[in-house]
Amino acid sequence: MNVEDKQKSDTIISTKDLNVWYDDFQALIDVSMEIPEKSITALIGPSGCGKSTFLRTLNRMNDLIDCAKTTGSVFYRGQDIFDPSMEVSELRRHIGMVFQKPNPFPMSVYDNVAYGPRTHGTKSRAKLDDIVERSLRGAAIWDEVRDKLRQNALGLSGGQQQRLCIARALAVQPDVLLMDEPTSALDPISTTKIEELILQLKENYTIIIVTHNMQQALRISDGTAFFLLGDLIEYGSTDIIFSTPSDKRTEDYITGRFG
Repeated sequence: MNVEDKQKSDTIISTKDLNVWYDDFQALIDVSMEIPEKSITALIGPSGCGKSTFLRTLNRMNDLIDCAKTTGSVFYRGQDIFDPSMEVSELRRHIGMVFQKPNPFPMSVYDNVAYGPRTHGTKSRAKLDDIVERSLRGAAIWDEVRDKLRQNALGLSGGQQQRLCIARALAVQPDVLLMDEPTSALDPISTTKIEELILQLKENYTIIIVTHNMQQALRISDGTAFFLLGDLIEYGSTDIIFSTPSDKRTEDYITGRFG
């Protein structure tokens, strides 16, 4: 089922009959959905329901898990990401990931942001300077770190570290940002800053976010997908999912009756 009303943009990612197993445990069951470009899609559901597995599948992070097996299709701009011709490092440049816990590299703020562009061959100092500033501005943290570029990133606060990690992802100019509970380890003020940033980023990026915070999903997302025990139960406009869900299980979850 497609997200209606707000999400009028072209589909950038779609899945068809997507299944994922970890050894004998099936984490995703025949998941089919379409995600519009330059939108925010929230993935909700209780722990262990398949949200993060779905997120990791979209840029083949599950390839790093030996016991994981995937069937079905994932298309990025119409191209099958499991096609043998797909260069995984290039896929991950286009579809970046921001993790639950801020994970800056143990190096300077500057080198954290420059890491990806350097890996992809950018050597010009002037270009790197431009990329670092543009990315830090894009992550709404430039004014806070412009005088700390040579300091170790681990000295930043938790909220600053998470925005730095977003800047690091933006530095390679992705199309899509995958965010796995990016505010769960942060205080309310830092959470608000990240949410405001995500809303700004929607102008230029497609964002898919896993969240356990129902109010957060309601505040920032255009579309919401509810997962339960590996099944995609319901997917649609956030306003409709939260006001008139079509499935009783969705209503029970978002009203706190379980999960």
